[in-house]
Amino acid sequence: MIKHYGWSDLLMRAFEPHARAGHTPGRVVVQQRDGYLVATDEGELRAKPSGRLRHEAREAGHPAVGDWVALSTNLVERTATIHAILPRRTAFVRRAADSAQTPQVVAANIDLAFIVTSMNADLNPRRIERYLAAAWQSGARPVVVLTKSDLRAEPLPQAELEALAAGCPVVMVSARQGLGLEALLAHLAPGETCVLIGSSGVGKSTLVNALLGEERMATQAIREADDQGRHTTSHRQLVLLPGGGLIVDTPGVREVGLIDADEGLSAVFEDIERLAETCRFNDCGHANEPGCAVRAALQSGALDPDRWAHFQKLGLELAAVEDKADRAARDVERRRLAGLQKKYRATKRDDRGAD
Repeated sequence: MIKHYGWSDLLMRAFEPHARAGHTPGRVVVQQRDGYLVATDEGELRAKPSGRLRHEAREAGHPAVGDWVALSTNLVERTATIHAILPRRTAFVRRAADSAQTPQVVAANIDLAFIVTSMNADLNPRRIERYLAAAWQSGARPVVVLTKSDLRAEPLPQAELEALAAGCPVVMVSARQGLGLEALLAHLAPGETCVLIGSSGVGKSTLVNALLGEERMATQAIREADDQGRHTTSHRQLVLLPGGGLIVDTPGVREVGLIDADEGLSAVFEDIERLAETCRFNDCGHANEPGCAVRAALQSGALDPDRWAHFQKLGLELAAVEDKADRAARDVERRRLAGLQKKYRATKRDDRGAD
């Protein structure tokens, strides 16, 4: 069964130490607050991490949908314990909502990231740029998916499409009418895994149902008054498609907090970085310096001011996260040294008392 979920000879070799320990391989297909569902050769089993894994794992070290894991199984009760996670090939990561510096893995071992946005009021180029930066950083191939194309009277001009995609493929679909689905599936080969990333109400679950050919995922209509979506999907789930591809449906997010995404940011804003390289001065601040290629492009209209402002905003956001991480690391080291000094002083007092 797990061959359908992407099990390969490479994974089998990586699993050998766990096999010698008597463990069974599986892939996490559902992630919920109270546990996981894993696909194994014995079918799907309810699973929870072992106490050791739970204790040793930081946020990004907890199992995530798409992970390959080592299990001990209880086939009578249809349950399993997760003892280890195989090294991730790729991972879509965002900053955890309750932390400025904690990474949260949305989906692991993915080949594609479908950045899903609807062609109604949700269409926001700045949000797409943020999603794309995280997607490029993940190691997956991003594809921009514009849903609900049947709601738009006129197609988007080609120039707008190219601006939205930042060099990525763009596919317009209407899940209700079945339009564009074949073009979308052409990007996903059998055995490959794709994650859907987008806001609530953009049609991610509706899209999965259309690709499955059945109403498996719960859906809700958006609010007509403001085109805002409603949270329907409450957990992350990996689904096997009829053609052999796999797709991860995720709850909607308004914003993906970037973390360690410098390479992804460079990929999305490659045009701006190339432009900055042609400035007269290497340390150009792109303010009032003579020979600034960025300012010249802004003045001529060749560079969109909103795009430039967003590039600066995301760069500052990443720098702030890195600065907080550095401060936190220094605080940890300071506390460690203080503990060693305290222990040293206590030892010296004990030595003097013994004399």
